[in-house]
Amino acid sequence: MDLTELLANVMRRRSLSAEALAYATGIRVPRIKAFVEDGAVGPIRPTAEELTDLAQALSLPVSDVLAASQNRRTVAHAGQPV
Repeated sequence: MDLTELLANVMRRRSLSAEALAYATGIRVPRIKAFVEDGAVGPIRPTAEELTDLAQALSLPVSDVLAASQNRRTVAHAGQPV
């Protein structure tokens, strides 16, 4: 599971919005949304401190969040090999 899936699943189960998570962590809303959409591999990458804050706010083990940030999904584009 990558960071995108982890955040989306936990936020959905707990009915948390990006705004609520931003309030709980002090991370700006656009950054939270970028992490949910792009994970740790998009143009906006979470810092170790932000990952720790997210883990604490979501009551997840920090090691799980850090591991999820290291997982990278391979995306196949039409006509391009994976």
